[in-house]
Amino acid sequence: MTRKYFGTDGIRGTVGQPPITPDFVLRLAHAVGRVLKMTETRPTVLIGKDTRISGYMLESALESGFNSAGVDVVLLGPLPTPGVAYLTRAQRASLGVVISASHNPFADNGIKFFSAQGTKLSDTWELEVEAALEQVPVWVDSINLGKARRLDDAAGRYIEFCKSTFANDLTLKGVKIVIDGAHGAAYQVAPKVFHELGAEVVSIGCAPDGLNINYQVGATHPQALVDAVKAHGADFGVALDGDADRLQLVDAAGRLFNGDEILYLMVKERLSRGGGIPAKRSGEAVPGVVGTLMTNMAVELALKDKGVELVRAKVGDRYVLEELEKRGWLLGGEGSGHLLALDKHTTGDGIVSALQVLQACMRSGQTLAELLAEVRLFPQVLLNVRLQPGQDWATNARMKQETELVQAELGVTGRVLIRASGTEPLVRVMVEARDPQQAQACAQRIADTLTV
Repeated sequence: MTRKYFGTDGIRGTVGQPPITPDFVLRLAHAVGRVLKMTETRPTVLIGKDTRISGYMLESALESGFNSAGVDVVLLGPLPTPGVAYLTRAQRASLGVVISASHNPFADNGIKFFSAQGTKLSDTWELEVEAALEQVPVWVDSINLGKARRLDDAAGRYIEFCKSTFANDLTLKGVKIVIDGAHGAAYQVAPKVFHELGAEVVSIGCAPDGLNINYQVGATHPQALVDAVKAHGADFGVALDGDADRLQLVDAAGRLFNGDEILYLMVKERLSRGGGIPAKRSGEAVPGVVGTLMTNMAVELALKDKGVELVRAKVGDRYVLEELEKRGWLLGGEGSGHLLALDKHTTGDGIVSALQVLQACMRSGQTLAELLAEVRLFPQVLLNVRLQPGQDWATNARMKQETELVQAELGVTGRVLIRASGTEPLVRVMVEARDPQQAQACAQRIADTLTV
């Protein structure tokens, strides 16, 4: 069955337009509540949010919808998405709910859910909710209505969890760090985590007004962090996005490091401690991590040199997580900065990932650049080719032949990826090679075969 409302990361859209309207969100919560009550007599859900002005309205709608189905609600206030996932598990709640549109501008918002274990829910569960949405609401009587309360110091509890993922024998004393909270959910939490571990913290993007989330700051606009690191003479810069589940890092020289490089560093740090990369199954060391179709080939080759296999999933942290769980592996991520360390957390966490990198630097006494000296990212050339109405690019014989020629020319030090856009009539042609001019020429050759 095709999902009508749920996308790859919950339900998201422009506020005031279906489905991100208060009436729909109330019905959604009621439907989710009915699904929960199929297996629990008195479920409890936790609700957290980012700093968008629409969060108040959607929070009230969710609270009413859940209460009307006989479900108790615990309000967490502004808290990073991974913080909600953690507290759902720690509080033994039935479900965690996040009101956020992640890195989108303030006019958008969304609803996503976590299981009692702090993990993303299955397609089957989402289909059950969509089926319940089609049914006539069944309001419980007054004596069975759900109750609502606030959790004392939700942010403080999550701060302690984040700190617990950093090695006890290490400190950040003497380290100056710029923290960019994207005016989002981590605006209070992130600076405190690094400060309490000993760092001197300079905060930017930590003054939300409901309208400025992700605006010219955060992981999607890292130039603000680069500028601040240079201006303050900082050792590191950490940029999060609006809900703090992804990050970008900057070193003292102002060099920006993406998620592919950070993933490699996390693997290298674990290998340096001996025993290989831990796996969830049976505790054995399994030499494997999960990237995506867009993971830079230089990282794949560098991992191979260390005897570590890289498996590519579809783009999206949801698919990275699915592949990790299927294989029983623990480390994975995307170039965008969504990183998964399942021995630390059940979901992607920008703060926790940053701490893993800083831990590697503190333990080794090396800079980010020194730790990543053996990785030189290959240039990636991406060309978008607009299709004509009815054009069947997948069966284009010229394209197939040219692609084979290009791949033969690149050999084992280059890569071709051709995929259709999910939102526009476009084909995306990506070529990766050590030589940027070669990558550009090869991508153009393939793109020309698609031009009618």
